[in-house]
Amino acid sequence: MLTRITELLGIQYPVIQGGLANLAYAKLASAVSNAGGLGQITATSLANAQKLREEIHKTKAATSRPFGVNIAIGQHSSSDALVEVVLEEDVSVVSLTGGNPEPLMKRLADSKVKTLILVSTVRQAQKAESLGADAVIAVGQEGGGHIGRADTGTIVLIPRVVESVAIPVIGSGGIADGRGLLAALALGAEGIEMGTRFIATKECIAHAAYKSALVNGQETDTVVIKRTLGAPGRVLPSSWVTKILEEEQSGTTLDQLWPYISGERNRRAIIEGDMQDGFAWAGQCIGLIHSVPTVAELFAEIFGTANDIAKKIGNSFE
Repeated sequence: MLTRITELLGIQYPVIQGGLANLAYAKLASAVSNAGGLGQITATSLANAQKLREEIHKTKAATSRPFGVNIAIGQHSSSDALVEVVLEEDVSVVSLTGGNPEPLMKRLADSKVKTLILVSTVRQAQKAESLGADAVIAVGQEGGGHIGRADTGTIVLIPRVVESVAIPVIGSGGIADGRGLLAALALGAEGIEMGTRFIATKECIAHAAYKSALVNGQETDTVVIKRTLGAPGRVLPSSWVTKILEEEQSGTTLDQLWPYISGERNRRAIIEGDMQDGFAWAGQCIGLIHSVPTVAELFAEIFGTANDIAKKIGNSFE
């Protein structure tokens, strides 16, 4: 498939793997890139810049194709150091999420690195374009993990962003299959980003209990936490999530809530498999996930479905 996104990133298919804190490392990133998409390493979950360098080396050893590094701004004390490693290691793509990208964009401005900025509103997209972003990822409220405060759905957000900026738009939020890919393209996007769907693949290091919860869950089986902090995020329900919501309702401050929403509690669920005593990010697309394939099998499924539907739609308009 040829779009501005495939041309920009040097990839075969306009499919990008989300940053996936604590999960997106060399094994998954290289599998996605080898399948023709853009895999990404999560820099924020790594202890320091040297660990990022090591993960980049592992990814380069596993794929000769382009891959990216995701940096969640504000969630790592050494974002500047992470960017330096990206530049030194000649990584081709960086995605910036969860904070003000301007300082890091200034550092990346004179480099060859392609920059993607996650947005959830038209205003954020226009700001990203003004900062020199090569593309924006427009994520609707259906998505897993951190979502926008405005609760705008993907089917409305994508065309609004597309008509508001000149740079390419990547659609995200609630997309898990070939139907979602075609829908995003029809709305004007030139590629898609998927997070939750890539967790339920064989190459992802997530615990089997987490993957099972994604396969067996329905689209109604997610809740949003951290609204009171102005940083809403969509998760699977659990006993621990109930505690988080109760604490929020009681007016708990960020410092008081932190032990409940820490990375340790996230890892307890997604890595250790204790799904009730921690929390796990997930989007509403879990209702569309019915298997745990390899990444290559997932790509074949997505584009097989997309091609079949495209032919059917094309015939209906003849």
